Amino acid sequence: MRLFKILSLIPLCFIFIDVHADITLPHVFSSNMVLQRGMEIPVWGWADPGERVTVSLDDRKESVRTGRDGIWRVKLDPMEAGGPHEMLIRGKNEIRFNNILLGDVWICSGQSNMEWPVSRSNDAETEISQADYPEIRLFTVPNKISSKPLPDTDEAAWQLCTPENVPPFSAVGYFFGKELYSELNVPIGLINTTWGGTVAESWTSGETIANDPDLNERLAVLENLNIPEANEKLEKEFAGWQEQLRAMDAGYSDGKFRWADPDADRQGWKTMSLPSLWEDQGLRDVDGVVWFARNFDLPAETAKQGIEINLGPIDDSDMVWINGVLVGQIFNHYNWNRKYSVDPEILKEGTNLVVVRVEDYRGGGGIYGEKNQLYVKSGNFLKSMAGEWHYKIGTDKIPSDPPQTAFGPNSFPTLLYNAMIHPLIPFGIKGAIWYQGESNASRAYQYRRIFSQLIEDWRGQWGQGDFPFLFVQLANFMEPKAAPSASEWAELREAQTMTLSLTNTGMASAIDIGEADDIHPRNKQEVARRLALSALKVAYDQDVVSAGPMYKSMRVEGDKVYIDFEFTGSGLKVRDPYGYLKGFTIAGADREFYWARAELVDENTVVVYSDEVKQPVAVRYGWADNPHDLNLYNAEELPANPFRTDDWPGVTAGKK
Repeated sequence: MRLFKILSLIPLCFIFIDVHADITLPHVFSSNMVLQRGMEIPVWGWADPGERVTVSLDDRKESVRTGRDGIWRVKLDPMEAGGPHEMLIRGKNEIRFNNILLGDVWICSGQSNMEWPVSRSNDAETEISQADYPEIRLFTVPNKISSKPLPDTDEAAWQLCTPENVPPFSAVGYFFGKELYSELNVPIGLINTTWGGTVAESWTSGETIANDPDLNERLAVLENLNIPEANEKLEKEFAGWQEQLRAMDAGYSDGKFRWADPDADRQGWKTMSLPSLWEDQGLRDVDGVVWFARNFDLPAETAKQGIEINLGPIDDSDMVWINGVLVGQIFNHYNWNRKYSVDPEILKEGTNLVVVRVEDYRGGGGIYGEKNQLYVKSGNFLKSMAGEWHYKIGTDKIPSDPPQTAFGPNSFPTLLYNAMIHPLIPFGIKGAIWYQGESNASRAYQYRRIFSQLIEDWRGQWGQGDFPFLFVQLANFMEPKAAPSASEWAELREAQTMTLSLTNTGMASAIDIGEADDIHPRNKQEVARRLALSALKVAYDQDVVSAGPMYKSMRVEGDKVYIDFEFTGSGLKVRDPYGYLKGFTIAGADREFYWARAELVDENTVVVYSDEVKQPVAVRYGWADNPHDLNLYNAEELPANPFRTDDWPGVTAGKK
């Protein structure tokens, strides 16, 4: 599990007012926003107790007096898609929001594969240059955690979808919105509320967690924990551990980072092409400290203006010096982009030196983003920093497993719901898309309950009925196995499939989109296209084939098993010139699985058999972390869903 530093953990309740306060609204209301068409439009905020507040949206107007708690709420009559419109909120002061559109608003949530930005997806340069959609609007909720439900997000505002605004936005969210806009021709609002590496229970409300037998004890601990005091203690422990690591670092001695000195001897330093994880550049099994250095030239005018140096994400911690002066450092945020401002007095005309000290605690390490994330800029000046860097290992070991630095989003249930979902409720929405599950894979059986609870929880909290909830099934990942074996990820995919029993849900398979060595596959366009197909089916009631073939039933005839599928669209299809089906395994009563032969019988049925199993009782398909060679589709080119016909206990059964 990755380490997280706390961004904020403030024990605020929903009720907060200032005496004689101006009218205020949550940040989710701003100019350029999209409001949900075809339903009453909730608008709310705060003012002085008893103050009369009037909200106008064109010719629609509602007035209300605030309660003693200072909260006011109105609902405006439904409106059709279109715009632009203007909203005016009046009381003792006046707030005006412009360029508002009515359309469909979608929540985009989950962990890093939903968080993954457009700038790091396939064909990023082309996608960004073409991202000029004035009727698609983007809102990103800042990362934050809280022990109590918060009334508002940190500073944020709606943005137009432009080449300037789209690069850091959720790639799945943006591509999904673009697909819907192309199909529906109505404004689309996308609310990106994501945090990499997080578990589902952190996105669930305390009311639901309190009734969960596996999680309610952690909630009780949270309610009785003094978080600021606990964090202070944890930070001291981590600082002590870092001192031990520094003592092992050859580039640090006598209290000084000597290799950061511009006059340090760098003869003998090797070269590495960046960006890249250093494990991919020959530094296998190095958990410790690696130093990087590179010269870059600046014109005189640029040096006088100051620069911004961008290094992309660094796994796990970094310290950055320019010409021997420390300009920035971030600890324990492997997925944060590093951006540091450098004052003119640090710079000089001609050659300048940047030194980066990277600490890695486990797994991959290094400056690992994309080439377009490494650069120095100032005004119109832009210089790439991708390419050859010099490096030297400070230490290839760590003193011990690092202690936790502070409570993060996975430390307790409900922390992300409180800070990143609750402030959005009850903003009008069409539905939600969700890409998460990797962090719950080791508890896949438990996820059957947790994920369904989350969906029902959000629906109950929003009070807008059983709104569409669409999700991505985990992609194939990790090294393929030579023989059939147990799989946590297969069990998590099974849990996701089971969640389709809830009304108004849909699932986009990514089983053929993953990458063995990267948990973040770059083809977010196809993921989004499949999510959009689910949306057209579930949310817009269009007659489209929105899913690949799914297991329906089985029958055994002698030594063969016949598998019937549903959602076959125009019929089953094998992606193989010779018609060979792959990915099926078969077992008898001994529960030993063997690779099986499989053939199409007709447009809905497959027959499965093996010389190793004379009396078959169970069949599995795609049952692996990375079933990389699956080739059963429907004629609409959507992949068959992984499944098993047995219910034998899995490797995650009983894990909490």
